[in-house]
Amino acid sequence: MKDEAALDRLAHAPGDHPRIPSRKTGVLIVNLGTPNGTDYWNMRRYLKEFLSDQRVIEAPKWLWQPILNLVILTTRPQKSGEAYASIWNREKDESPLRTITRAQTEKVAARLHAAYGDQVIVDFCMRYGDPSTPSKIQELQEKGCDRIVFFPLYPQYSATTTATANDQAFRALMKMRWQPAFRTVSAYNDHPLYAEALAQSVERAYAAMDRRPDVLVASYHGLPKDYLDKGDPYHCACHKTTRLLRERLGWEKGEVLTTFQSRFGPKQWLQPYTVEHVAELAKAGKKHIAIMAPGFSADCVETLEEINEEIKEAFEEAGGERFDYIPCLNDDEAHIDMMEAILKVELSGWVA
Repeated sequence: MKDEAALDRLAHAPGDHPRIPSRKTGVLIVNLGTPNGTDYWNMRRYLKEFLSDQRVIEAPKWLWQPILNLVILTTRPQKSGEAYASIWNREKDESPLRTITRAQTEKVAARLHAAYGDQVIVDFCMRYGDPSTPSKIQELQEKGCDRIVFFPLYPQYSATTTATANDQAFRALMKMRWQPAFRTVSAYNDHPLYAEALAQSVERAYAAMDRRPDVLVASYHGLPKDYLDKGDPYHCACHKTTRLLRERLGWEKGEVLTTFQSRFGPKQWLQPYTVEHVAELAKAGKKHIAIMAPGFSADCVETLEEINEEIKEAFEEAGGERFDYIPCLNDDEAHIDMMEAILKVELSGWVA
């Protein structure tokens, strides 16, 4: 049924006026991105878009672009393609990140439909790759959304994640003649329901084990140290996430450790490095560890391949005996509870 505003607009429009859809509010969930396939050209296209982002690589274009195009994009697509191939969702022919983000979106949509009916349309997009941010903003507008809540699924704010996702949305808006009103959701690393969801995932994992791990490692995606020096708050947000998780669990300080993974290039990155630190733990007698990735809202190549294969191998080669990976929150109900709660706050004043 059309809302009163749409009916009023139609009543006063000339007979040849384009159809005016009923007024809606859109929710657009965004994650990092994914290649469309694991072959060389799909990987190259994805990596080129990702590594050309000056929020991610802050080097001058004149210096970086020749290195990227002549060196990195000749060899890295094949290596990255092999990593993606090892975790690829063969049934749906897509990466797990896209599969999981879709599942999250469907569950959030069901929750918001129960609360608001047809007033709200929920969809998802990616910062890099498909479905693209501009295409989904345009699609929501064409469905009648004159207001959009944009929700980057990055728990800890960084210019390399939250900011660049917002940048891409703003660029899309700049090209639109009729812009929707727009709200961006803040990073949520200190939201109580986020700590609760993480803690529940740890408690379930530990309850299923026959013995308690010696330590829990919270591994976050790395960041060049000079980004921190320039004022990026990501490092502090990661440590705060670990602290809030530990406090919710009621554990002592040494029982949960913060580390950083996924280094790229010659710069010094945030430390300690996960791959090296787990090896040090094994040599120090910590033979059984659990590891989780609280900086990722969905399992992806960095968790399913890097953590569960490369980092696990480093731990075992150093003498570690048991390595338990605790999956990301994905579409777990406690995670959806948090997303729903955040979105209801952001939607206030726009929908009843």
